Amino acid sequence: MPNASTSVTPMTSRTGFTLLSLAAVVLVGLNLRAGITSASALFHDLQLFLGYGPLIAALLPSIPTLVFAVAGAGTAWIARRIGLAGTIMLALSVLAVGLGFRAIPTTWALLAGTVAAMCGIALCNVAMPSFIRQHFAEKTSMMTGVYTVTMSVGATAASSLSVPLALAAGSPTLGLATWGFLALAGALAFVPFLMMARADKTKAAATETTTGKGINPFALLRTGRGLVITGLFSVQSLMAYAIMSWLPSVLISRSMSPADAGVILGVLQLVSIPATMLSLWMVNKRNMLRGAIMMCSISVGLGLAGLLVLPLGLAWLCAVAMGIGFSIFPLVLLIISQSGDTAEETTAMSTLAQSVGYLVATSGPFGMGLLYAASESWTLPILLLIGVACIQLCLGIAASSYRKNAPRRSAA
Repeated sequence: MPNASTSVTPMTSRTGFTLLSLAAVVLVGLNLRAGITSASALFHDLQLFLGYGPLIAALLPSIPTLVFAVAGAGTAWIARRIGLAGTIMLALSVLAVGLGFRAIPTTWALLAGTVAAMCGIALCNVAMPSFIRQHFAEKTSMMTGVYTVTMSVGATAASSLSVPLALAAGSPTLGLATWGFLALAGALAFVPFLMMARADKTKAAATETTTGKGINPFALLRTGRGLVITGLFSVQSLMAYAIMSWLPSVLISRSMSPADAGVILGVLQLVSIPATMLSLWMVNKRNMLRGAIMMCSISVGLGLAGLLVLPLGLAWLCAVAMGIGFSIFPLVLLIISQSGDTAEETTAMSTLAQSVGYLVATSGPFGMGLLYAASESWTLPILLLIGVACIQLCLGIAASSYRKNAPRRSAA
């Protein structure tokens, strides 16, 4: 009997732990964009409900990237003190509290809750790749794909359901707060990992070695590789957050209902799921990283142009094109993960790209909001985003040669 028990228990335990790890990855992925896109569909209603002016309207969608740049840089410091599992659980708890705080029907509560929620997301942005490497060492690519897809699923659900939830709750602020329950579920999923991490000091010590504290990330800005990869992360983030923040407002300004505008944003996020699978297939099976980047950059440019020239009834076509463009995000993560000669260098590159990139990306949603307030038209902001898509194309072509297994090209 003891022998039978010892032969079965480890396998059962291992399977259960794998399923628990998978559930944790999925729950985090579902949360990382829901707190952003749920607000995007309600910006118009929030301004009418709370009565804030154009400056707050421009600032609100800029908070995520600004907080990501600042709070994300502190993730390694927090992880060294409370461990990786503790950091992610703390992040999801802060996210839940921040989202719940937005239920208070005042402008200051909306801003404060958004800052707190984005701090939680920022910590997860940096910590989750290490969590995936730690628990899925031999399936990192597959789990990165799962993680990315669930982010899109969460974004799709939040943008599509945000307005109906607000209507059911009786106010846009209460509608926003309901997404805090999803973050709370994610935090609870990490309780077992926190308990195991406290019992296993070896894992905690191993986590500390992944922080890359021996390398100064900002020193990489003196290299061509660091500049190009950071530039690419910056422009794709600027593009993504500008579109996620203001696409519903662009459509509402053309007489589309807020609910339908939220659905169009949901279509964009939904299309990004199979588009991500296609992009990763092009890279992994056909070694077409450069072709995939070109497809994404050209598609998002065409989608933006369609907002200017196509009738409102064809807005879904623009959403499809931009959804294909959004699949560049996992490609950028792939370039970063394969750009370093050591794990420490890769971690430093990731820290640099996210800290600088999100800071630069803040100019996207904030700049679009100010330009619209000044010109009372979305034409100039959209034209500038098309220009950003062209820059993304050029940087993406250059960055594609920095892949570890890709042929290197000599600098001009």
